[in-house]
Amino acid sequence: MIGAVDWTFGAAIAALIAVLIVIGAFAPRIPVLDRLEEILIGSLIAAATVLIFIAVAQRYSMSAAISVVNIGKAHEWPGLSAAALATFKTLRSVNLTWAQELCIYMFVWMAKFGAALGVRQGIHVGVDVLTNQLGAKSRRIVIPFALICGALFTAIVGSLGALFVTHIYHTDQTSADLELPMWLVYLAIPLGSFLMCLRFLQVLFSYLRGEELPGHGHAHVVVPGTATDEVAA
Repeated sequence: MIGAVDWTFGAAIAALIAVLIVIGAFAPRIPVLDRLEEILIGSLIAAATVLIFIAVAQRYSMSAAISVVNIGKAHEWPGLSAAALATFKTLRSVNLTWAQELCIYMFVWMAKFGAALGVRQGIHVGVDVLTNQLGAKSRRIVIPFALICGALFTAIVGSLGALFVTHIYHTDQTSADLELPMWLVYLAIPLGSFLMCLRFLQVLFSYLRGEELPGHGHAHVVVPGTATDEVAA
């Protein structure tokens, strides 16, 4: 039974990788997928930022309320102490102990899909000193080889991640605070890795068709009052 399950899983992964290769070869741009990727990353960043701000504001507001209570008691201002104490109790009644855990999970998903976005836009940090010294023919060999290595690595990580998720799915493991199924949390590994594999394949086939590699030009610092500033203006 285990052997049959492993064979089925291996066949499914092989079929998925084959589909990714076909998509990468014939669909260098998928506007809907690109847009969904950007919306997901942007939404996760916004949600995590707002949630962290609220949690930190609540923590410091509770501390400030206690300080005001002590000040009111020290100066015999019962009204101030009562108002501050009521504020403290109200803030304490809002349970945000789960906020840190949720933010960690959102950052994990953000990082996995952000890595795929980085491949598509060519914004990953890379050392290209040696590549830039090569001739055109050598570059036509080295660059595809590097892209193939990237696609192969992310395909392996995605396959192992999918295998791990299938094992976790059959357990009762949940997160500590939110009590989310852990397989749902770890699902970011195979999804993000296979998406990153697709991006490597898209860049690879686009480069083989003669297109330029995605990337951004070198950043320039504009100093006010200089000639560079005048040109930029």
